[in-house]
Amino acid sequence: MTDRPLAQRPADPPASARLPVFSPAAVIASCAGFVLIGALQALYGPSIPALRAEYGLGPSAAGLALSAHFVGGVAGVLLVDRCYGRIGNRRILGTSYLLMAVGAAGFALAPEWPAALAMALLAGLGFGGIDYGLNQLFAAGFGHRSTAMLNILNAHFGVGAILGPAVVGAVGSEHYPAVFLVFALADLPLLLCLQGVRDRAPQPSGAAESEPAGGARARSLGSVLAVFVALYVLHVGIEAGVGGWEPTHLETAGYTAGTAATATSVYWLMMTVGRFLTAPLALRFSAPAIITVSCAGMTVCLLLASVPVLAPYAYAGVGLFIAPVFPTGLPWLGRAAPRARRAGALVIAASMVGGVAAGPALGRAIEFSGVRAVPLLLCGVSAVCLAATLWLVRATRHR
Repeated sequence: MTDRPLAQRPADPPASARLPVFSPAAVIASCAGFVLIGALQALYGPSIPALRAEYGLGPSAAGLALSAHFVGGVAGVLLVDRCYGRIGNRRILGTSYLLMAVGAAGFALAPEWPAALAMALLAGLGFGGIDYGLNQLFAAGFGHRSTAMLNILNAHFGVGAILGPAVVGAVGSEHYPAVFLVFALADLPLLLCLQGVRDRAPQPSGAAESEPAGGARARSLGSVLAVFVALYVLHVGIEAGVGGWEPTHLETAGYTAGTAATATSVYWLMMTVGRFLTAPLALRFSAPAIITVSCAGMTVCLLLASVPVLAPYAYAGVGLFIAPVFPTGLPWLGRAAPRARRAGALVIAASMVGGVAAGPALGRAIEFSGVRAVPLLLCGVSAVCLAATLWLVRATRHR
């Protein structure tokens, strides 16, 4: 058999396209970076008693530290999105690590509360840059393994979120400056591993030049993006709502404060475990299938959480099912809208806004319905997430 004519042979991909985005050391460093950003976000809450005593603050004023962190996070996501593809990946990540380190150290050493808030904002700016930058690179840089790698990356965020409060609890909230300083210093060695990150921004895997790989039928790209944003805002609202109100609901249902606190810790632990478990599943099942099962599972678990005897176990199930949604949705979004370059930044920024808005919105609803209605309120939100997912499955299905 004769060989095909040279003109008909598929062109070899350029050498730059075959280069890995991350070296093995850079992958490990990236996971360590997510441990640090998870810990940093979780350090503010346990530090509130010491902050109130040191600066003479009320509860709402002390809570502004976390709000400033999230505002900085949203700004960091949007700023890095503007720079993505124009500035090398190493410079973006290196600057983000330095901003987070300086902000965390400044928060620990701030002499006055306004200066502490400014430093929390600065730390959040670096936080947002790391969060978006690494999620974007992992979504684009591992081909068919991107969903699995994103779940592993974001699972390490949960490790940090568990580790941070545990450290503050062990040393005492009055020693929060030392804890913030240690985490700030832990950022610096990660800069040495940035040489293992490919500096040129890769294109999202599976992106087609002519039309989105998922082939949205008659749906506009704007509608698809709007529903993805809604899914991210609502599911992060559920995540924050359970984390914030589970202890109060369980105590109202008759559990002791210690049991309620332990059950809430289990909820966060199951979220971390769920992401590690999703990594091998993502190699066999599609992102739409995983997110559909996740939304259906967390809806059922929230409904069961309204039964007092089942509530602690049901909340653990919510943590397990909600875990894959955030990291698994990013590659799906990248394939559904490959030409919408800022889609990833939009949903990550929206998820941060959802986390901030969940507390006041749910609190207002509870004022009218009572604490016992918490799981049912969240179940309704989860049902909307499931409906949004089913709409996206239809809208992005291959022709």
